[in-house]
Amino acid sequence: MPHDPKILDHEYDGIQEFDNPTPGWWHFLFFLFLVFGVFYSVVSIAGSPYLPSPETKHKRASIAATLKKFASLGDLEPTADEIAYYAQDDEWMAYASSVFAANCASCHEADGGGKVGPNLTDEFGKNVRTIEDIHTVIANGANAGAMPAWSERFHPNDVILLSSYVASLRGTTPFSGAPAEGEQMEPWPEPAPRPETGDDAAEGGG
Repeated sequence: MPHDPKILDHEYDGIQEFDNPTPGWWHFLFFLFLVFGVFYSVVSIAGSPYLPSPETKHKRASIAATLKKFASLGDLEPTADEIAYYAQDDEWMAYASSVFAANCASCHEADGGGKVGPNLTDEFGKNVRTIEDIHTVIANGANAGAMPAWSERFHPNDVILLSSYVASLRGTTPFSGAPAEGEQMEPWPEPAPRPETGDDAAEGGG
């Protein structure tokens, strides 16, 4: 005779329940996912080159987006108008500020107030009179090598964008600015308006 399944003792509204054990495959999957969850948590916290963190993914995505946008610049020219134009571009100045922070802040402070190097926020310059001179100093260096020639390390467009960023620091207020050095600089020029591209015109037209 077939074996009747065991009936549990409790009863609700005349309904009784069979004591059917959980299948073995269910237990297997439960413990498999439990072990996987512990392993995944440990690897996520400790970090792994095979499992990048959200911060790493965001950084990689930001770099990829910047490189794509950088390609759209073409070849910039170190003219007064070009340097003055990008000094007013908030998006590119955010990029240039990161270049400045990584390479220039050790001498000029993060806010450009100067420490080892001169104050970049006041109206005076040791080797700078015009806005184009900023590019010359950054590209070729100055003061017998105390200021390195960054053209040997940076892409030409980086040197121009960095020049624009330094130009944008003029007139700002540093936390603790170094004393002024050199002679009064000329006013920066107002950049000429740029012609609208097809995309700009489309956006303006709604």
